[in-house]
Amino acid sequence: MKVSEAARAGCPERAVLEHVTSTWGVLVLVQLSDAGTLRFSELRRRIGGVSEKMLAQTLRTLERDGFIRRRARPVIPPHVDYDLTTLGVQVAEKVSALAEWTARNVTAVTAAQQTYDAAL
Repeated sequence: MKVSEAARAGCPERAVLEHVTSTWGVLVLVQLSDAGTLRFSELRRRIGGVSEKMLAQTLRTLERDGFIRRRARPVIPPHVDYDLTTLGVQVAEKVSALAEWTARNVTAVTAAQQTYDAAL
């Protein structure tokens, strides 16, 4: 399937793209790629500004898509670890490259935004 076909409404590729390229999806994938295995609280600390609800929702979505694995350890208090699946490692490479490009080019993008806004 061509990438351009994902532009069709109702195309399943569109939903997957939304999951992995959302702000929180990218940040979760990048953090797990960098760290390996993280607990919920560790992940939340590493991703500034994410609410517990949004992080939990993002983790469930990425788990459902097969990108992350959730492992509950039977200890008291309960511990839940998250890591990337093989599929998750593959997609994390791609979104990490996008995140790195963004970090390298944010100054140019900000300048373009200021130029655009000044012209209004």
